[in-house]
Amino acid sequence: MIQRIQSIWFFLAAISLLLLIIIPLVSKAYSTTQVSLLVTGIYEIADGKSIKTQDFMGLFIGTIATALVALINIFAFKNRTLQKRIATINILLIVGLCFWIFQSAQLLEGALAGAKVEIGVALPVLAIIFLALGIRGINKDEQLIRSADRLR
Repeated sequence: MIQRIQSIWFFLAAISLLLLIIIPLVSKAYSTTQVSLLVTGIYEIADGKSIKTQDFMGLFIGTIATALVALINIFAFKNRTLQKRIATINILLIVGLCFWIFQSAQLLEGALAGAKVEIGVALPVLAIIFLALGIRGINKDEQLIRSADRLR
């Protein structure tokens, strides 16, 4: 059934990962400019103009791929064991993505010293929480099926 609650959790995880594309992770103010870090690259904002100074194509593709894994997991609803495994792998991918984002943040001038943490940092954590809730929903489904089997 596609209406199960874990499908909603997996969809929310995918949305929160896709929001990383447009929401900055870290910003840092210098004397004349402000620099923002997104998964697409490092952007320098000066005089109201945003200029991409560094491109993170690999990080961008990794973010899209991780979000797609969460979306594809919705359609594995007929095989609950596979769905749990995919969700667990997705959590590990998000942890790796977080490490990759941290390494990319080190490329800012002066690294993370004096940088302001933006709301985008919480999105991978939120995605992990949504995936864990999806796994919990799958476990509840399995318990319900086991109890129904006992009644037969």
